[in-house]
Amino acid sequence: MRMPLLMVLGFAVAFTALAPYFVMLFTALKPGSELYTTPATVLPVEWHWSNFVEIWSAAPIATYLLNSVIITVAATAIVLVVAVPAAYYVARFRFRGRTLFMLFTLFTQMIAPTAVLIGIFREFRNFDLIDNLWALILTDAAFNLAFALWILMSFFSSIPEEIEEAARIDGCSRLGVLWRVVLPLAGPGIVTAVVFTFVAVWNEFVVALTLISSDENKPLSVGITGFIGQYDVQYQYLFATSLIAIVPVVVMFALIEKKLVGGLTAGAVK
Repeated sequence: MRMPLLMVLGFAVAFTALAPYFVMLFTALKPGSELYTTPATVLPVEWHWSNFVEIWSAAPIATYLLNSVIITVAATAIVLVVAVPAAYYVARFRFRGRTLFMLFTLFTQMIAPTAVLIGIFREFRNFDLIDNLWALILTDAAFNLAFALWILMSFFSSIPEEIEEAARIDGCSRLGVLWRVVLPLAGPGIVTAVVFTFVAVWNEFVVALTLISSDENKPLSVGITGFIGQYDVQYQYLFATSLIAIVPVVVMFALIEKKLVGGLTAGAVK
């Protein structure tokens, strides 16, 4: 009796979570004439699968999507390149000002991008980087670096130092220990940092809306607003594009899932 009840609750929770996506899908398949009919229907009367084809000509979706991929991948790579050695050094060495450095890093995580948006705009204007992808890449990397640093630092601290000492005795250099021993054991932490950074950068809107103006450089999160007009909203195209925007995140989770499980078992010591 207990198991069927848990299954019913599980299906109810899953349906509640997935219901908005089903509504988006059904709305994306409606023709424009059905969007404002009364009474409103969830399922389309006439199924328009062509909406998913028409959006590519209704707006430069391919350009928006490519820009989002470039910004997200570049920002995530910068975060990892900076956060991994910094987190390892902070976790393994006790230096003067370490606590202050950690508190300052945590403080930067508390600052919302909207609070310093004017300063960000003026700074990039001085460097002539307004309406430039590098402005978004650097800003997104900066605002996600603190979280990645704290996540990786906690994972590096949980790895016993005896494992590193054994590798050093076998002749491995400090860099070799980090690359061959520590990083595989910290796999779950690295994956967590990648996932959170990727999703945060992919969904970022406010900074991109402020710094980017041309269609050639807009990411998908900003370009999708082109379907929202002053007197009309093209919901069928808006929701179709929103569903397309979900696909890269879903694919990333599907590719990383096995590596995450592998990272969880990588810490076994013979």
